[in-house]
Amino acid sequence: MTTHIVMMKLTEYGAKTIKEAPARIEAAVKNLEKMGGKMIGFYLTTGEYDYISIGEVPNDDVLLAFLLGLGTLGTVKTTTVRAFSRDELAAAVKKLP
Repeated sequence: MTTHIVMMKLTEYGAKTIKEAPARIEAAVKNLEKMGGKMIGFYLTTGEYDYISIGEVPNDDVLLAFLLGLGTLGTVKTTTVRAFSRDELAAAVKKLP
């Protein structure tokens, strides 16, 4: 499993339908689980992004399918980054020449 951080900005439609957000988020979590992934955390945030989520997926194909599906809803625009654990960092550093 790889860990990814998804930063989301509400679209105009997402803001107009904000009362539906809790149900949409729950549906997205369940969809990710059906695809073999896991939501570690989900946060409403202040600043540049409206939401930030942290999740794990078994591979990039699952990540891509999940994000494409999320995009079709028209409620958020996403920016995604791969997150590496301390153990992954330590393993990478050991490989340095």
